[in-house]
Amino acid sequence: MGQITVETCHIDGLKIITPKVFGDERGYFMETYNYEDYKAAGIDMEFVQDNQSSSTRGVLRGLHFQINYPQDKIVRVVSGEVFDVAVDLRDGSKTYGQWFGVTLSAENKKQFLIPKGFAHGFVVLSDTAEFAYKCSDYYHPNDEGGLIWNDPTVGIDWPIPEDMKLIISEKDQKWGSFKELK
Repeated sequence: MGQITVETCHIDGLKIITPKVFGDERGYFMETYNYEDYKAAGIDMEFVQDNQSSSTRGVLRGLHFQINYPQDKIVRVVSGEVFDVAVDLRDGSKTYGQWFGVTLSAENKKQFLIPKGFAHGFVVLSDTAEFAYKCSDYYHPNDEGGLIWNDPTVGIDWPIPEDMKLIISEKDQKWGSFKELK
């Protein structure tokens, strides 16, 4: 018990989770998820699906959300490094339309809790990255929604180096603006 620390940010509901890491000359061990520890930290969610993706430097995925079947997510990086972003899309939220970003890496082992009602995306900063996440509902391919990654109304400050060539799927290049979501 008590194997995680939880940080909050200016957007209610978003949390950065850091697991306790036990290391020695052999390497390390950590629990990536323990329901009782999360529940004790105020994170009482049921997760039904785990996903993992692999991407190369410059891949930008997002900003995605599910419309009728929203998902709570806990995301983390297994190898490499990404800048991970959540945008508040919750009607009536005092931070509606605001974003928060955090660097997740295999080195820092941080996890990011993104509750229902947020658009989510990330950009790969390392040569490659493996990204893993837990979801509280199943993926429904016909329920996808999205927000264009570079919407000036939202104003995400992506840490994209000048020499980085972005790789964005055709679908992610066609999402609408924040104003179009209303």
